[in-house]
Amino acid sequence: MRFTSPTQRPAHIFGTKSRQTSIGATDFLRANERMARLLPTAMRMASLQKDCAACLPAMFNNCDILSFEDAQLVLATPSSAVAARLKQQLPKLQAALQQRGWQVNQIRLKVQVTRSIAPVVHTRQLVFPETAVSAFAQLGDALPQTAQNAGLIAAIKAMAERRR
Repeated sequence: MRFTSPTQRPAHIFGTKSRQTSIGATDFLRANERMARLLPTAMRMASLQKDCAACLPAMFNNCDILSFEDAQLVLATPSSAVAARLKQQLPKLQAALQQRGWQVNQIRLKVQVTRSIAPVVHTRQLVFPETAVSAFAQLGDALPQTAQNAGLIAAIKAMAERRR
């Protein structure tokens, strides 16, 4: 990782899924002079997100900060149910943030409904060693040829052929 000066150290942005992701993001912002101007704002928003999560740990794990301008904090919530529960806690959150040094006069909530994407399930193809494949082929040949075993023998031989 490169830093623009020897005194800079990697910074972790609270709220990112992994420390490596946030360090990569801060390195990217530091790499370009114009982008580096965004770093203090990003760090300020990350600090505010961390303080909000510390004030309301049970409520704030699904919420994000959209903006903080002119002493007005705008929070994103995943659903209207979370927004209703969080709305009851807004005075507590505002007081706690003011106690931590944030000048918050108003807090607004916005429901940010996102489409849930089904997780991608990766199936893994098992690889049999050659000895296992030949053992299945031998088993298919060794089983007695009866009506009960016909389906099993066909399946074992087909599996052995696919794996060769």
